Amino acid sequence: MTAKRPAVLFVCVKNGGKSQMAAALMRHHAGDAVEVHSAGTRPGTAINAQSAEAIAEVGADMSSAVPQPVTPELLRSVDHVIVIGGEAVIEPVEGMTAPVTTWHTDEPSHRGIEGMERMRLVRDDIDAHVRALMNDLTPTAN
Repeated sequence: MTAKRPAVLFVCVKNGGKSQMAAALMRHHAGDAVEVHSAGTRPGTAINAQSAEAIAEVGADMSSAVPQPVTPELLRSVDHVIVIGGEAVIEPVEGMTAPVTTWHTDEPSHRGIEGMERMRLVRDDIDAHVRALMNDLTPTAN
């Protein structure tokens, strides 16, 4: 009998950048070992082009991703909810069992770093969080 794959939901406000980056990186590193979802509390209309470019540089892909809303059904269906940054807020819903964890990630723009340099730093910070989470979720798959 095989164990159920852990399911993770990555959340940010617009679901066009950081949460999509985290989802793409988790899919890239964990493959099918982790069920990956991404959503936003106030989803935008498109993926951030610089985010997608920074992800592509490390061999992951988020180019076909579309911003999605957080729904009660999605919150009830996952094992872990990861909020990226301090802006998005997730309120637990009835039937939800997943813990909500907030990752306070680096924001290089606060130091005057912009453009692709900023995006690469954001990507690398999120990647370190993703790899640590993956190791916790799939200790034997690494």
